[in-house]
Amino acid sequence: MPWNNKPLWMLAWPIMIEMFLQFAIGIADTLMVSRISDHAVAVVGISNQFFMSAIVLFMLITSGAGIVIAQHIGAKRENEARTAAVMAVQLTLVPGAILSVALYMGAGRIAAWLQIPAELLALANTYISVVGSGTVLTALMLALSTIIRNTGNTKGPMVVALGMNAVHVVLNYLFIFGALGFPEWGLYGVALSTVISRGLAIVPLLYLLRRSFAKPVGWGDAGLFSGPLLKEMLRIGWPASLNGASWTFSQMTIFALIATMGAVALTTRTYMNTLESFCFLCGMALSMAAQIRIAQQYGAGRLEDAYRGAWEALRSGLCVVVVNTILLVILCGPILRFFTGDRQVVALGTTVLLMNVLLQPAKMFSNAFISALSAIGDTRFIAAVGISSMWTVSVGLTFFLGMELGWGLIGAYIAMLLDEIVRSTCYITRWRSKRRLWQLNGSVKTVHFSLDRRI
Repeated sequence: MPWNNKPLWMLAWPIMIEMFLQFAIGIADTLMVSRISDHAVAVVGISNQFFMSAIVLFMLITSGAGIVIAQHIGAKRENEARTAAVMAVQLTLVPGAILSVALYMGAGRIAAWLQIPAELLALANTYISVVGSGTVLTALMLALSTIIRNTGNTKGPMVVALGMNAVHVVLNYLFIFGALGFPEWGLYGVALSTVISRGLAIVPLLYLLRRSFAKPVGWGDAGLFSGPLLKEMLRIGWPASLNGASWTFSQMTIFALIATMGAVALTTRTYMNTLESFCFLCGMALSMAAQIRIAQQYGAGRLEDAYRGAWEALRSGLCVVVVNTILLVILCGPILRFFTGDRQVVALGTTVLLMNVLLQPAKMFSNAFISALSAIGDTRFIAAVGISSMWTVSVGLTFFLGMELGWGLIGAYIAMLLDEIVRSTCYITRWRSKRRLWQLNGSVKTVHFSLDRRI
């Protein structure tokens, strides 16, 4: 059975496990760093938001390449898919290396620009300089994992993530606490562990890339290039990367606004970021699997299957997201106290976590249809709606409700909820219109396309 005919859950479970491993490493990092200090936790949280923005350049290539690869495989044009994969890897290397050097050299200025409190600047400088120097590794991991997944191999990146996270946890233990005679490096040890584990993960990912196509990818393919494919990748990729950049910078801005509310609010938001990842983990995995399958179905001209795939992802995702959120709300008190003994952080965290009962399902609606629209190349619409809502609703209302009205972190969460509602409403309306499936797929204009309006 072709992989894009398999049930969605069969495609999603490896992605789900991989994302769970990423969540687990976030938990391990947060837990281990919390043993250093709550200040160290805050530094890791706000710095990682910045690193997400730093790799936005690579989303321009990887997001477009992943969709192009899946569509061409669906259309049985594997040579074009293979060329797109090689180009995506090549186009991440040089800018990745340049960005690594820039982040290493400019760590102090970046920490000041992020409005990190004065008492945290020394820790931030250390963490940003070390992790930033490994940005080229992060970029390569992003490119390789995206390519491999979009060929239909969702299990390979999962296995690599398992090994990488195991190495990271072990190195954290050795470097933070000085176990087995290693130096007791604290937050520097966390940063060093991150870079080493990512570097080691590149090796098996390159091996998987080599075996992802009928004709193995080798060093002799370094010169592969196609102008039309690059144009296609950029056409899809630049709006997706712009939207991703907007989301990341808006989150950084929100983090900076929250930082001005005080250390308690910033630390609470950092802990919440980790815990909320658990709520949405399965939903995001289902959305990613649906995007890959919809892109292949779209490339093959199976438009009705592609249309229904978005609704299938939404139904399945809502079920798991709601259950996960309710479980987390029930257990939030003991979980927060496990991470920190600060009663103010526990009390504020318990309050905002209750708001996730609405926030997480709203995120599922928007992400399911972002994935579906991305799969058919409708990334400009996603960017137009996303950028407008993120900055006017999410950031704007965080400032107004959180700071002007004095609602603090609760105001920021209300703003995030309203942002998800606005965006998901626009994306669902776009998908239900179905006209973009006709306009964007010039290769299947003669396909009979009769869709049911039912969800």
